[in-house]
Amino acid sequence: MTLHDDPRRFLMHLFDAALRAVQPATCLPPHLPAPPEGRLVILAAGKAAASMSAAAEDFYHSRWPGTIIEGIAVTRYGHTCPTKHVIIHEAGHPYPDAAGTKASAEILALAQSLEKSDMALVLLSGGASALLSLPPEGVTIDEKQTLTRSLLASGAPIADVNCVRSHLSRIKGGRLAEAVFPAQLRTLAISDVAGNHASVIASGPTAPAQTDRTDALDIIQRYNMAASDNILRHIQTASPPPTKTDACFESARFTVVATGSQALSAAASLAREAGCEVSVVGDELEGPAGDLAIAHARMARSHTNPGVPRLILSGGEATVALGGAHGKGGPNQEFALALALELRGERNIHALSCDTDGIDGGSGDAEDPAGAFISSRTLVRAKNLGLAPQEALAAHDSGTFFGALGDLVTIGPTLTNVNDFRAILVSA
Repeated sequence: MTLHDDPRRFLMHLFDAALRAVQPATCLPPHLPAPPEGRLVILAAGKAAASMSAAAEDFYHSRWPGTIIEGIAVTRYGHTCPTKHVIIHEAGHPYPDAAGTKASAEILALAQSLEKSDMALVLLSGGASALLSLPPEGVTIDEKQTLTRSLLASGAPIADVNCVRSHLSRIKGGRLAEAVFPAQLRTLAISDVAGNHASVIASGPTAPAQTDRTDALDIIQRYNMAASDNILRHIQTASPPPTKTDACFESARFTVVATGSQALSAAASLAREAGCEVSVVGDELEGPAGDLAIAHARMARSHTNPGVPRLILSGGEATVALGGAHGKGGPNQEFALALALELRGERNIHALSCDTDGIDGGSGDAEDPAGAFISSRTLVRAKNLGLAPQEALAAHDSGTFFGALGDLVTIGPTLTNVNDFRAILVSA
């Protein structure tokens, strides 16, 4: 395959390589611990919860035949896969629902049943914050849904969003670790957050708290979030979450098994083999999708090695402050549209922006697109079809725009998640 023949196919080839590098079957087995003397109980949450559980089951049956495994996992609707022993629940994401509350209560109860000779193998991945929806007493799931909508629409970085979530849960913010104690606790996580901090991934159900109620209340006020009186009262009066000095963390272990950096490295290696000069900007880029697009357009224009194709790779999490009414699409689609407008049809530049979970917002269904593709002809083709890209961007309707062009990337759930994948190819 040459870059000039089919840039779109080449960029998809790189995306596929990135996804393979962070699949649970690839990244999980090297970190799985030996089984305990007692029960081995898998507690999993996130978009990769089912695939991580299945990979763990396969590993133990191969390495330690006869290992007795039990467990419960909660994943997003449409993100399941077959397991032999772990019970899989599907629930709402990004907005919590009653199914997630039921599954979370079962996970917490199973954790509380463990004894010292047992081991809790906690498998976390992106999306677990919404899926582990276990509101505290006095707060309803409807109130949590309203707050979550306000949190996500605010454009706040995920660390701030998850700070609030961790102070509004019976299972997050280290409380799952409390429930597991005194059993052994091993947490393996596929990270979708910048910095890969244990307290931020999945809102830290098995990590010591790094924030307090003052931090959570400040975030709610700063972003003018829709928090009910019950929510505010709970955060103000609840017992503080466990910290690193608590006994439940003395022998606990937390390991990040896959990150956005690994995904980008796999794509970079493949691109170099194809003769590209590769710039990996980083896997922790956060901020409004439009601002990120402006910065990436500037990088794309700065190509200084004529005759050699250049590939710019980045990851992290683009955000979109929705405000009022809006159309279809997610942050990756919005980034792609903003990038196309910023490049203004500059020749020989193609780009792909996708979420590695395969779902980039929209209706919330598993059939939603992963992102979108652009080329130097995107704006010309849009004009010929009577599309208005500026209006689509202003209305947060990038999904409709790219759908009309046939440039949405729809691949379905990937059963992993290390956040955004952006690749910009500047042809020679």
